[in-house]
Amino acid sequence: MEIIQIKEIIEDADAILIGAGAGMGVDSGLPDFRGNRGFWKAYPAIEKLGYSFSEMANPRWFHENPRLAWGFYGHRLNLYRDTKPHDGFYQILKYAERKQGGVFVFTSNVDGQFQKAGFTENTIVECHGSIHHVQCLRGCSEIISANTIDVKVDMTTFLANEPLPKCRACGALLRPNILMFGDWEWDGERTDIQNRNFEEWLDANKDSNIVILEFGAGKAVPTVRYMCERIAGDFNASLVRVNPRDADGPSCTLGIELGALAFFEELNKY
Repeated sequence: MEIIQIKEIIEDADAILIGAGAGMGVDSGLPDFRGNRGFWKAYPAIEKLGYSFSEMANPRWFHENPRLAWGFYGHRLNLYRDTKPHDGFYQILKYAERKQGGVFVFTSNVDGQFQKAGFTENTIVECHGSIHHVQCLRGCSEIISANTIDVKVDMTTFLANEPLPKCRACGALLRPNILMFGDWEWDGERTDIQNRNFEEWLDANKDSNIVILEFGAGKAVPTVRYMCERIAGDFNASLVRVNPRDADGPSCTLGIELGALAFFEELNKY
């Protein structure tokens, strides 16, 4: 009965806001970094080094060990390029295309899966940046696309092969335009522009009936959860929180303990 209620809420909405955390990509085959066990299962070479995800996702490696830094991020870049978004991405897009107020995505994921599924660039906030964009380590130039970057990784040592990506303007090392842990060097200009687009969309839909669909946003890094709860309160919107482990929330929350793909499979039964 809860799924039927949620389908009616989605159908009746004028606009859809999507919040997406790391769990959104798991059904596409992307690794789950929840806890060291999950991280090391995906990266056994890093387990041998004894580093956790938060220790590896740190800008210091681009200064101290650039081949290890690009081994980690180069592998992820190649993985995300090769991964096809699961059907849930396309299902959301079909619902959103029928809405007068359209759709906006707020995601902590850096994998570019929403763009690959057909969502337009100006309807997405990537609050932690994107692996598909790079910045100069010296900060001498603008953020650029990583489309031409080709990183080969030795999976035995987990080190990237030379030559490493370099800035065309000054010759310094490039790094992903991703907000890492303890990162004071991240260039947030691209995300700032996305946030301004988001504020404009919210303003245009201030009188709309918005439904918030949140997928796979955990409590460890709760950026997406907090944003969805804030917008739900400000706009008196229904919050549908789809999460197999952390589906709880404030009174406006309809929590569904499912993965994203399983949620849409259930939704399509009615």
